[in-house]
Amino acid sequence: MTERKPPGMKTQDWVEAQLKRAQQAGEFDNLALAGKPLELVAGHDPDWWVKDFIRRENIETDALLPSAMQLRKEKQQVHEKVRGMRRESEVREYLADLNLRIRVAIRDTTGPVVPTGPVNEDAVIAQWRMDRPPRIAKPAEQPKPAKKKSIWQRLFS
Repeated sequence: MTERKPPGMKTQDWVEAQLKRAQQAGEFDNLALAGKPLELVAGHDPDWWVKDFIRRENIETDALLPSAMQLRKEKQQVHEKVRGMRRESEVREYLADLNLRIRVAIRDTTGPVVPTGPVNEDAVIAQWRMDRPPRIAKPAEQPKPAKKKSIWQRLFS
């Protein structure tokens, strides 16, 4: 903790004295960003700190969109999303959930109104089936030929 400013001393002189003392003690040596330029933008941007935080933390900007815009974007990317799914029941479950969220967003008019209709489940599933690689059927096992009966087995059977 720093010491208090002595009475009668100007604040500027007191700060300068503390800076000189810290510099002589070597507290400013080997700083992480020493000698690197500051990233200053031309003009004044009041949201510079938010943009810098998003860039620095690698936050997806889709999370900042209103829910209606997120749903519209998700609807546009539905084919890419279902392409990685393995079972038809999984695809149907995802599409039912997406349509439910779209219906709720249509009823809720608190945010911006973005026209987004429900997803045609049958069309998406038909496309999903076409995009899937064909199943490789295992070859049916050939029935083993019956052993030839010996002459004695044929005579006494």
